[in-house]
Amino acid sequence: MVGLDFFLNPTTGLSVVVILVIALVLGMLHGLTPDEHTWPITFSYSVGSYSTRGGMKAGFTFSAGFTVQRTILTTLGFVGLAAIYITYNLDGYIYVLVGFVMFVVGYYLIKGSYLHIPLDRLFGGKIHHTTKAERVPMGEVENTVKPIPLRLAVVHGFIAGWGFGGYATIVVFVLAPQMPNIYYAALVGTFFGIGTMIMQIIIGAIFANIMRVKKLNINQIKYVGRSAAARTLYLGGLAFVLIGGFVIGFPALDNFALSTGNPIPNLGSIGVATILVLIVVGVIGLGNIFKGYREITKLPPKTAEPDADQ
Repeated sequence: MVGLDFFLNPTTGLSVVVILVIALVLGMLHGLTPDEHTWPITFSYSVGSYSTRGGMKAGFTFSAGFTVQRTILTTLGFVGLAAIYITYNLDGYIYVLVGFVMFVVGYYLIKGSYLHIPLDRLFGGKIHHTTKAERVPMGEVENTVKPIPLRLAVVHGFIAGWGFGGYATIVVFVLAPQMPNIYYAALVGTFFGIGTMIMQIIIGAIFANIMRVKKLNINQIKYVGRSAAARTLYLGGLAFVLIGGFVIGFPALDNFALSTGNPIPNLGSIGVATILVLIVVGVIGLGNIFKGYREITKLPPKTAEPDADQ
């Protein structure tokens, strides 16, 4: 019976088929566990899609870009160029780049809509915009937030893939170099990306259906999902940039972590990566879903158009 340790600590001298199976399983573990390079982005795009199919599509689209990047990365690992990750800590720079793209997408979604996100209000300041938008009928609110451009999830996936963690270390420095040539080495990244994609599609569907437990109608779900996604991308992007800047300025922060005793990467310690997931998904993401839910339940119901004879 093959145990989890076989996949987390692969030996040398493995066959091509076994290596690809290990890469696929590691990818599934990577997609399932809370990773700062996948969950915050998948959460944002999936919630904004507000449907099972849309959530699955968001998970697939993001993972497609991620898979392309991992294919390139394991190729670099085979020829030895990925050694740059051993010499330099690139996490901070990746955080800043990912955060910047998140912020830009969030800004695009918010601009020109009723959504207004003054930072002082978010942190308890006074309201400095009209509340009229919060009292308009549902029919006028449902389309005030722009749809989530899923094509940008591909870009996000490609950029986020350059982040490096426990799973990347195994596929790049242990599995890829064992392959007979550079083409097979590329397949290691592809299979790892496919494994991640499988789980991100499932998780995307789950994220997209969070609001359905509240028995809202489709227009309400659409508004809550889109508004939460826009705010999460906007503020989550700022969080990524801020934390990335701290990691660049103080590299030791990236190495500080509290061990949990769990051997599975992403669950084995609590560090900067865990904090990012908790902030973006837990605090900003879920917090804005609750905020959107409160906004939508305070709105007057959509009324019928008056008769022309009246």
